[in-house]
Amino acid sequence: MPDKTSTRLKKSISEIMNTWEKRALLEIKAANLQETLALRDSLPIYLTQLCDALSTNIDRTSARKRFDKEASARIGQKHGRERAGSVSYTMDQMIMEYHILRQVICDVLEKDKPLTDVEMEVITCSVEQAVNDAATEFSDTLRDIQEQFSQTLAHDLRSPLTSAKMSAQMILRKAGTDAFYIEKATHIANNMDRIDKMIVDLLDVSRLRAGEPIKLEFSPCDLDKIMREVGDELYSDVKLYPIISSEGSCLGNWNEDGLRRLIENLASNAVKYGKPSGAITLSLIQTKTKATIMVHNEGDPIPHSEQPGLFEQYKRSKSAQNKTGWGLGLTVVRGMVDAHRGTLSLISEKGQGTSFIVELPKDPKSL
Repeated sequence: MPDKTSTRLKKSISEIMNTWEKRALLEIKAANLQETLALRDSLPIYLTQLCDALSTNIDRTSARKRFDKEASARIGQKHGRERAGSVSYTMDQMIMEYHILRQVICDVLEKDKPLTDVEMEVITCSVEQAVNDAATEFSDTLRDIQEQFSQTLAHDLRSPLTSAKMSAQMILRKAGTDAFYIEKATHIANNMDRIDKMIVDLLDVSRLRAGEPIKLEFSPCDLDKIMREVGDELYSDVKLYPIISSEGSCLGNWNEDGLRRLIENLASNAVKYGKPSGAITLSLIQTKTKATIMVHNEGDPIPHSEQPGLFEQYKRSKSAQNKTGWGLGLTVVRGMVDAHRGTLSLISEKGQGTSFIVELPKDPKSL
């Protein structure tokens, strides 16, 4: 591979960057919101590395190749981080920057002499590697930003929420026997509790997105009692009392609050997405070593193609897109099941409704 190509590229870096910048400003909307230095950021460094990759005078030992690849990855990652930090850039726009750069590099270098197949392959592979590194870092950085936002939002909401709930409780204490004030204050307190649960769900999902499991403390509790209390709360909220099928007391070494949230989310999901006039059934069976919870609702089935993504955060089936809510419930359920070392499955067929089935060992610590 002649060294002239590497030399020509090194001499043309300024021309390439000026041409690239003009095209980026013309073709990428977000580029117009960046200062020149911020727009160029790490791309000149990338071009210098590409010069080395095209040079035959550099010793291409395995150590050198590994260093070059790692250096290239760092440049792509830096570019991805910078673009993710801009509210105006999307990943598609960032990737377009690289496509424009590749076209400009080839156009400038081929003004004097056509590139060989090998040189073209080096340029293409280099750009593709940079795109992959930048896209990965863009996604990771954006996820971290969203994670921090979720945690900050949840934290900031807790103080006014607690204050409002305390005020509602004070009204209840002062209301005496006045049914009107008792009803309104109780309604306020219940809604504060509901918002608080949503905040806790948001925090848990943020941890799950970061790859952290939900950490729970286990102690003896009665799953039958928890399920019946959730049934009572469901009636209080939506005036629908589920059919409860249970053999009675079901004792295990679990996290009571975690199981309550698990059943609440599945029951709320059943009400929201089930047939309006259809029944909701909460079933509990047990053996010596495990307990099985099943939450069933009637209505249209969930298409098989959409079922695998239901437990991912912010994901819903297409038929549920018009429903209100954050799409966090089933993600929290998955996290709680995993924290209890259980299993979660779904059966949804036409004419049979939808059932979510949770199997829990009675003593997760023993596994």
